[in-house]
Amino acid sequence: MRVGLRALAGLLGAWLLLATPGWAHHSNVAFEVTKVVTIKGVVKDFQWRNPHTWVTLTVDNGKGGTEEWAVEGRAPGVLSRAGWTPKSLKAGDVVTIDMSPARDGSKTGLIARVTKVDGTILPNAPPATQ
Repeated sequence: MRVGLRALAGLLGAWLLLATPGWAHHSNVAFEVTKVVTIKGVVKDFQWRNPHTWVTLTVDNGKGGTEEWAVEGRAPGVLSRAGWTPKSLKAGDVVTIDMSPARDGSKTGLIARVTKVDGTILPNAPPATQ
């Protein structure tokens, strides 16, 4: 009995060690990746952290008020190869974000690219190599 319990505990421990990295990431199924919408707003916050960057911005709702959007970007490593830095966006910057919207209609999306007011484009991936 003790040997069987130890074996089960060992198997469970090994499974947890091997399965944990798989829990760390998610798919893009929450977003309509075949659709791109554009929002323009003022950056409230830019979070440069793994596993994904986030841009929170205040957007005019067209009814005299504003609404807050939280838009997910790619990992800092990917974005740094695309030309981004932790200081690419700061609070108060006016930006236009092309994104795939959330399927559930919430005010969130997946960044396709960010265009700054000066025309600088921040893509979501580095250029393709040949």
